Amino acid sequence: MTETAGAHDDWRRFLTRWSEEWADACALDDELGPDDEEARRARWLGFAPAPPARIEALEERLGHRLPPSYRTFLEVTDGWRHAGGFVWRLAGTADARWYEDDAGLAEIFQEDLAKDASREEVLEATIWTRALELAVDSDAVAVLLDPEDVDEHGEWALYTWAPWTAGPPERHASFWEFMRDAYREFHSLRARDDDRPEFVNATTRELDARVAEARRDALRGAYASAEEVLTEAREFGRPRAGALRDQIRWLLGDRYARTFEGLAGDPVYAPELLPALLAEETEHRGRSWDADGAYAAHLRGGPDGTRELEHEVLGRLREGTYAYVARGPFGDAVRTAREQARWGETDAAWRTLLAALPDWRPPGPDLLAPVGLLADPLLGPVLTPERGRVLLSTPRGEEATGVVPAAVDQDPRGLAWLAEPAPGSDRRQAYRFVLVEGVEPAALPGLFGADDGTALRVPMQEWEARRTLRTDGVSSSYDDQALVSVGRAGDGWSFAVDREPQPFHDVRFVSPAVAASRYGRAVVVWAEPDSFDRGALFHLSVAEHGVERYAFTVFGGRCERSGEIPPELVPERLFPEVRDGGRYRRGLGEAAALDAVAARFGVTLPRFALDHGRLHTFRTRSWTRPPESGETYTVITVGPRRGGRSEA
Repeated sequence: MTETAGAHDDWRRFLTRWSEEWADACALDDELGPDDEEARRARWLGFAPAPPARIEALEERLGHRLPPSYRTFLEVTDGWRHAGGFVWRLAGTADARWYEDDAGLAEIFQEDLAKDASREEVLEATIWTRALELAVDSDAVAVLLDPEDVDEHGEWALYTWAPWTAGPPERHASFWEFMRDAYREFHSLRARDDDRPEFVNATTRELDARVAEARRDALRGAYASAEEVLTEAREFGRPRAGALRDQIRWLLGDRYARTFEGLAGDPVYAPELLPALLAEETEHRGRSWDADGAYAAHLRGGPDGTRELEHEVLGRLREGTYAYVARGPFGDAVRTAREQARWGETDAAWRTLLAALPDWRPPGPDLLAPVGLLADPLLGPVLTPERGRVLLSTPRGEEATGVVPAAVDQDPRGLAWLAEPAPGSDRRQAYRFVLVEGVEPAALPGLFGADDGTALRVPMQEWEARRTLRTDGVSSSYDDQALVSVGRAGDGWSFAVDREPQPFHDVRFVSPAVAASRYGRAVVVWAEPDSFDRGALFHLSVAEHGVERYAFTVFGGRCERSGEIPPELVPERLFPEVRDGGRYRRGLGEAAALDAVAARFGVTLPRFALDHGRLHTFRTRSWTRPPESGETYTVITVGPRRGGRSEA
């Protein structure tokens, strides 16, 4: 299927096959013009070869030697009919001419050319001033050979452009490559024409056999070579190729305009693929977008039940209650992994899924992998593009061997990562958290929730949980109720983390460690970067069975402490600048303190889940006591009421 050059024999074989397939594809009742009728009878879309003298005369007229592949093309046929679906006649020696820019396209394209444009962008924008036009008759399509864009073999690049493309000209490396693309376009358009007889020939049979083998290769784990084959077959319009290729691209993180090409409307595959499409749209458009009719093209021909599934899934995605479901042992692993991801154990969830992948069984032959996992609000974030590559490289389905690659954890262990800047930023964040021993995360609201009725909310991303709570636009330092994300912090520990705390109030601060330690130990940490002239903050308090055992607060140049602090947690040891009488500026002391806390209590916090996952949240009781007489507090109102006010 892949010709290697534009030599004379290559052209003859290639153009003969194209002509015969075109003639066979013409329906008996097609109304063809005299020229096309002659081509059908002759089974040849070309013309007689151009004599050498005529080619030389063209080169003399143009003042250029023709590029090799166009020159050898003319030696086989002096022109061509139906170069794809939109170019009806290509120039031979009599019709090739320099482009006449009657529409002023050079000026239009160069107006939008940036000062720092690349060479490729400059060539695209200026092609109109120098190109050889080959389109004699077309649907407003320009076919332009560029004598200034030449490769080491003397081939001129060829650009195509039509006003309805709404983009820059498309570049082809040579005339030969353009004709190969035009041949693919002919196949693609004909294969999708349901009003004509079935399009079957040696080319389609070969491609379909390669698609079938690529499907098996993909299930064996050879996804890269399978994708290459499927991409070529899709360009020829072969059924299934695009839908199979899109599944690979989705798991690799490339989802733009990947729609599974109608497979999501098939009742067999809709439960797997349609939620993935809807989840992607919900992620980008928000939960309030109206999907009615949005996927009509993908659901064409599907039963009413598929449309009903669309509305059902969209409703559950908006509510945050959608859950991916699979059959058999893999389905059991999915349920276990969801429970792990729900509490922040995303590395464990990935290990669970990967170990069970050989047990995955598709509902039909056109599904290559459990793509529907990406729609699950808990498991979707777990499947990063890196993990998608591992999943795709694992033999599964009918090709499963039982062998799986080693799962690589993404979460750093411990707590010290909190001292690092946020990803993509050089700014360190403030944070506070509570670690509770001997209690499952679901029980945390009962220990230090805002009130007796506090319950965990549906898992959400942190920003989304905060947005849904900001309904009245009012915040106050009078009652510092933290919105915390919760999960498991290691063997026997749970966590509650707030990464957008209000400023620390050293006079009215009340550690929630005492309330949280009803059944064992509880640890509270609060850290802030430098704030105006106060320096940085690091607070640690530890309680057990309702009694505070020890605590310290390093705040700028001050260090306050209470209780019998273990030697490895003594603040003067962790923060040498304070020990030496200096002012604590956020730096190494914070990371050392976090390492010491993690080592003493055997705890960790899941960075990936906090940054990218969806976790349960709840409101805690206030971290500050009520103000006493003469103390002030601040209320900030955002919205119709402007500004803020301070009250006593």
